[in-house]
Amino acid sequence: MPEALLELLEVPPIRAAAVLLGSFVAAFLVELFFRGVVLILVRKTKTDLDDQIVAILRRPVFITVLLVGLRWATSIVDTAARFRHISDPLLETVAVIVWTRAAFRIATLVLRHFSQRAGDGAFLQPRTLPLFDMFAKLILFGGATYFALLAWKVDVTGWLASAGIVGIAVGFAAKDSLANLFAGIFILADAPYKIGDMIKFDDGSRGRVTDIGLRSTRILTRDNIEITVPNSIIGNSKVVNESAGPAEKERVAIKVSVAYGSDIDLVRAVLLDCPKGQPHICPEPAPTVVFTSFGASGLEFSLMVWIVQPGLLEDVLDNLNCRVYKALTAAGIEIPYSKHDVYIKGLPEPTALPAAPEPRPSLTLGAPRPLLAPPAP
Repeated sequence: MPEALLELLEVPPIRAAAVLLGSFVAAFLVELFFRGVVLILVRKTKTDLDDQIVAILRRPVFITVLLVGLRWATSIVDTAARFRHISDPLLETVAVIVWTRAAFRIATLVLRHFSQRAGDGAFLQPRTLPLFDMFAKLILFGGATYFALLAWKVDVTGWLASAGIVGIAVGFAAKDSLANLFAGIFILADAPYKIGDMIKFDDGSRGRVTDIGLRSTRILTRDNIEITVPNSIIGNSKVVNESAGPAEKERVAIKVSVAYGSDIDLVRAVLLDCPKGQPHICPEPAPTVVFTSFGASGLEFSLMVWIVQPGLLEDVLDNLNCRVYKALTAAGIEIPYSKHDVYIKGLPEPTALPAAPEPRPSLTLGAPRPLLAPPAP
C-alpha cells in the first residue's frame, strides 16, 4: 500500500493535487492556531489594539499559505516552465494585493489608536488623523506597486530615476503650492485656530473660520463675504484668535472723552450704568471704568465690558456707544471736540537798514610804456 501510494505520488497531477490538499490543511491549521493560541494570548493584554491587528492578519496568512501551495503545485505540473512566467508573477501579485489591503487597515487602526491617546501638543491628533492616514496609504501603495513590478520582472531603476527628476522639476514649479501644503499641515497639527473661531489678521481682516484645508483657510466676515487666505501667508503672519482662551467671551473697551472740569465721580457712575441690562454683555466679570489719561481736549475714560462671544462685537459697540452718548447728554456732561487756540501777536516795527557804503573809485592803468623809444626810420 505505501509503495502504491508512492507510485501514485510520482504522477505530477496527483502530486500537485496532494500539495494543494496539504496547503488547505496547513492553512486551516494556521487558522486554528490563530484562534486557539494567538487570540487568547493577546486578549490578556491591557489594550485591544493587538487583538484587532491579529484579527486583521488571520485572512492574509491563510491566503498566503494557499498561494504557496498553489505555486508549488504549479511548478510540479508545469515542469517545462511554459506557463510559470505568467502564473508565478500572478500569484505574487495577488499576495501583494492581499497584504497591502491588510497593511492599509493596520495603518489606519494604529494611527487612530495613537491619535486618541495623544496629548494637546502632540503632532498626531484626531484632527490630523486623515492627513497622516493619507500619507501612510500613499507610502504603502508605492511600496506595493514596486513589489508588483518586481514580480513581473520589470526594471524599475530607470523609472525611479525618471520619477526623481520629475519630482525635482515639479517641486520647483509648484513651490508655492508646496509651501501652502506644508503650512496647512503645520496649521492642522499646531491648531492655532479651529473651525468656528473668530480670527483677525495683520491687515485687519476679521471673520469666522469656515474651513481649514491643506492649501488655504476660509473665513466668513460680518458682511457675509468669504475670504480665502493661503496657508503660507497665515504661517508667516500674526493671527489673533479672539475665540481662544479659557472661555470664548472677550473684553471690549469703549473710549470716552469728557471736557475738563467735569465731575469724575459722576462720569464714572454714568458710564457704569450704561451696560446694565444690555444683551450679550456678561454680568461677570463686572463692567469697569478706567480714567486713562489727560487728553489734549478732555479727560480720557475707558468703559470695559465682557461680551459673550467675539462675533457680537459690532452689535455691542453700536448699542453701548448710543447709550453712552445719550447718558452723558442727559447728565449734562460735555463731550469735547478737538480744538486749538490760536494767538495772534503784532510783529515789531521794521528797523531801517544801514546805508550801503559808496563804491571806491578804481584805478585804471594805461598801456605800459616802453623803456626805450624805437629808433627813427
